[in-house]
Amino acid sequence: MGISNHELHNEFPQFKELIDELKQNDLTFREHFQQYAELDQEIEGLERRDAPIGDDKLHRMKQQRLQLKDDLYKTLVNKSNGAG
Repeated sequence: MGISNHELHNEFPQFKELIDELKQNDLTFREHFQQYAELDQEIEGLERRDAPIGDDKLHRMKQQRLQLKDDLYKTLVNKSNGAG
């Protein structure tokens, strides 16, 4: 299985500047960004080491990462459209 890079700047390159701005100026975004980055690194590390972890736990971790990414994306779209 290939290991993908899910770093937020790579996932949403069109929002690169906005991501950096919100990390500086929006506490909620910064907290979610940090949670996302830490979870992504943990998942990537487990996949690289082929660490013994149950499929269910890895699946839940990936679901959590996806939910965080969805929340971050919604914030990015709203902020880019001048809302919020």
